[in-house]
Amino acid sequence: MANEYLLGVDIGTYSSKGVLVNADTGDVVSSHVIEHNLSMPKPGWVEHDPEGIWWQEFVRICRSLLNESAIPAAEVKAVGVSGIGPCVLPVDAEGHPLRQAILYGIDTRAKLEIQQCEEALGREAIFKMSGSNLSSSSAGPKILWIKNNEPEVFERARWFLTCQSYLVLKLTGDVTIDAYSACSVAPFVDVENNAWLEGEILGVNPRTVLPRIIWTTDVAGHVTTRAAAETGLLPGTPVIGGTIDAAAEAISTGLTDEGDMMMMFGSSNSLILRTDHWVRSENFWGLNWLRPGTFALVGGMATLGSLTRWFRDNFSPEEVAAQAAGGPNAYAALGNLLNESSLGAKGLVALPYFGGERTPFYDPDASGVLFGLTLKHTRADVYRALLEGVGYGLRHNIDTLSAEGAVPRRVLGVGGATYNQAWMQIIADITNLKIEIPEKQHGASYGDAFLAGLGIGRFTALSDVNRWVKHNRAFIPSPENYARYTPFYQLFRELYQQTNQLMWKLSDLRRSL
Repeated sequence: MANEYLLGVDIGTYSSKGVLVNADTGDVVSSHVIEHNLSMPKPGWVEHDPEGIWWQEFVRICRSLLNESAIPAAEVKAVGVSGIGPCVLPVDAEGHPLRQAILYGIDTRAKLEIQQCEEALGREAIFKMSGSNLSSSSAGPKILWIKNNEPEVFERARWFLTCQSYLVLKLTGDVTIDAYSACSVAPFVDVENNAWLEGEILGVNPRTVLPRIIWTTDVAGHVTTRAAAETGLLPGTPVIGGTIDAAAEAISTGLTDEGDMMMMFGSSNSLILRTDHWVRSENFWGLNWLRPGTFALVGGMATLGSLTRWFRDNFSPEEVAAQAAGGPNAYAALGNLLNESSLGAKGLVALPYFGGERTPFYDPDASGVLFGLTLKHTRADVYRALLEGVGYGLRHNIDTLSAEGAVPRRVLGVGGATYNQAWMQIIADITNLKIEIPEKQHGASYGDAFLAGLGIGRFTALSDVNRWVKHNRAFIPSPENYARYTPFYQLFRELYQQTNQLMWKLSDLRRSL
């Protein structure tokens, strides 16, 4: 009997990755990664090229997986996709992009449109219907931004899609959006009933310009002859609805039960806590999950790994040059700086809001702060302060979740930063949480492959992912270090409250420049 394989592809902020997985064993038989950049044409704007990045990289990844593995396309039984989200991409009736895709919460351009929604509809009404407050992660205000600022694009737009919706459209010709992603298209969505609102809202009719809502594991369509010719996939191969990358990544960690929480340590941070009911939260996003009757409470920090990337690119020329010359990875080399500093970074506290902040407070105009600098501080202290600042931000999220009665029972960590063991220990100590790490990390694309198998009946429940995923290491918090970090954490909390109005003034000045 021939083996059966499942293919998953994820489009991330700075890279795209695909895996081909043996459905029986969960073994990855082939993988491929393509790095890319994002575009920041104006302050607060963050964009991707949907054709050049999303689709062309998907095509290259598919062909690479099939060619390198020598597995016949007929043995690929289903395809799962995920992407950065929530994104906004207007396309015409033929599915052609009408502009660059507007990215998720790191794009903060729609601040005025958020105010427009709240003034017209009422903040309480939006919260009641959508289950959360509007923020830079909400897709609805970005659709309105296009209407207000690019009316010719808005008039030509037949659909407003997400990253994975666009890939599904290119693969199958079907226009869909998964229920998890649809929750983020506030204020146009009724989350509790998993449906678009009826009628025209601020000049937008959700039911005519937004895709059909399906569940992540529903089969959205099948690979067309045209898409097969481009990708090398077999015509007729099932393609599931897909989801946002963080959700697929959560599945790749083994997150299956209520009380499980994923911490994704990527360019940004995502927190996903499985709940047993739909939660309305002032500080987080209560969402439908991946299958009917499943729910999640979601949050995250705007900047995490992007902080270390910023530090590497701007303050680490020696490490970068050494890597280019065949030496150690620059990020790994920077880890050695922690040995030159100590707990508390010698009295230096960082607010890590280099791209605004998402949860547990929404502030797109928040900015980074290094507080307490003296002539005695070194590059190593700044580096450590940034890492500790992320830990304090995560503790802020956990404390707020717990105050709302959503206490995580098990924490699963995943993402590039988990390979920085010292950083993970800092986070475990600051948050006082045990963080379990999967034995093998293949990322969101691995979750996509499993979800594709679930969609075609190869598996029957989300918990079946435990056939694939095992955990072989954990970071155990030190009670002593937790106590030592607490005064710094308290100062961290106060520092934002004391400086946020200055941040907002500076943000206005920055826009004027």
